[in-house]
Amino acid sequence: MRLIGIRGATMLQNNDATEMKSAVIELLKECLAKNSIKNEDLVSIIFTTTEDLNCAFPAASAREIGLGDVPLLCSKEIDVPGAPKLVVRILIHTYSDLDRKNVTHIYLRGAEILRQDLAQ
Repeated sequence: MRLIGIRGATMLQNNDATEMKSAVIELLKECLAKNSIKNEDLVSIIFTTTEDLNCAFPAASAREIGLGDVPLLCSKEIDVPGAPKLVVRILIHTYSDLDRKNVTHIYLRGAEILRQDLAQ
């Protein structure tokens, strides 16, 4: 096994804590499932949000699905003019047997526009 990174993002419709929770849980579950990642293989997860999202910490959603023992960090994304709004991004650090070229990066709810080269 070796350390790899898994990227992902999701977009919200509103700055709403309930929507944040469901979108982040959906994103995390899909990233972990599509890459066959188990909790014990996780090293850490970094979450970023665009400046317009301040309704909740995305890491709180990860704790709700059993990732409370994984180091989690939230941060703000760079506020680039013209960039999409209401976006939560993740970078999962995990041990895996996957080669980087075989990692499935997950972009949901319109976030596919961020990385069309990686979106499934």
